Amino acid sequence: MARRSVHYEAAFESYLQAKGWPYVAVDEAKKAIFSNVSIKSFDFLVYSTSQRNLLVDVKGRKFPDTSKSQSGVRAWENWVTREDVDSLQEWENIFGADFQAVLVFAYWLQGTPEKSPFEDVHFFKERYYAFAAVPMARYSQSVRPRSESWQTVAMPSAEFQKAIRDIGSLL
Repeated sequence: MARRSVHYEAAFESYLQAKGWPYVAVDEAKKAIFSNVSIKSFDFLVYSTSQRNLLVDVKGRKFPDTSKSQSGVRAWENWVTREDVDSLQEWENIFGADFQAVLVFAYWLQGTPEKSPFEDVHFFKERYYAFAAVPMARYSQSVRPRSESWQTVAMPSAEFQKAIRDIGSLL
């Protein structure tokens, strides 16, 4: 396993290993430059035997304990920066038709797995995680501005829940 300082990415890498899916962890210390334009890296290249290979950008978020009634608690957080969207779409163009750009939201479950809406939960370093994948093409169709000052965007939660896939279904 590559040394990953972000626990969400480390958990996702552990998940890939547990599933036995072939992947390459992208060196996040290096920034790619094409045609004198800097492009934000993605996190993993995951290989498929039957579908397009995946260019994965992992986004870590906490998923609230939905068994507790808390006002203002936001489940299904799925915001990213505009740069994330633009860069991942550019990578898909660079790699070509055999590759699909995908956002994977790594949710650190704040409650017990049994009370979460996820069927496939991964235990890593004393924490429970669930992974929700959404192809960039689908995400970018429905994205809305979240914060102009931070240059962030997000999908409406209800639409996001319909769009997410188990990553295994994309491989």
